[in-house]
Amino acid sequence: MNRSQLETFLRQHHREAFLWARQCCGFDGELSKDVIQQVYLKVLEGQAKMKTEAHPKTWLFSVIRFTAMDELRRIGKWITVEIEEDLVWDAEPSETESHEDLIRRLPKMQQEVLLMVFYHDMTLEEAAKVLQLHIGTVRTHYDRGKKKLKEWIELRKTFEV
Repeated sequence: MNRSQLETFLRQHHREAFLWARQCCGFDGELSKDVIQQVYLKVLEGQAKMKTEAHPKTWLFSVIRFTAMDELRRIGKWITVEIEEDLVWDAEPSETESHEDLIRRLPKMQQEVLLMVFYHDMTLEEAAKVLQLHIGTVRTHYDRGKKKLKEWIELRKTFEV
């Protein structure tokens, strides 16, 4: 892709890219603006290059994800998935938590897979490419996340009765 094609591509996918950056940054709007700006600079200056043009959106989401991870590490807000796994499941959700709050309670990998599939219309294969994981691993995170969300939503329904 030449520069004008890249600029057009970034304009077309700006909204989705910003939402993904926001999700990767723990829903911090200001941090996600910084990340998306860094990503655009990397792309336009040639620091991030697409190897094949088959899946440009998948490539863009990968650049956003890794830029967000670097930025979160830099400011000290990144915790590893292994540590986070233990923190998330400790309490039952309250009846006032929104669906977005419930998604935030999931382990990071499950959050990312579900957000890509449900909010960004990606396939599990595309999500695997973005996350640089094997498809079986992504399917496992997808399945576990869906089951846990379903359990929590059904639990909330019992509160309403």
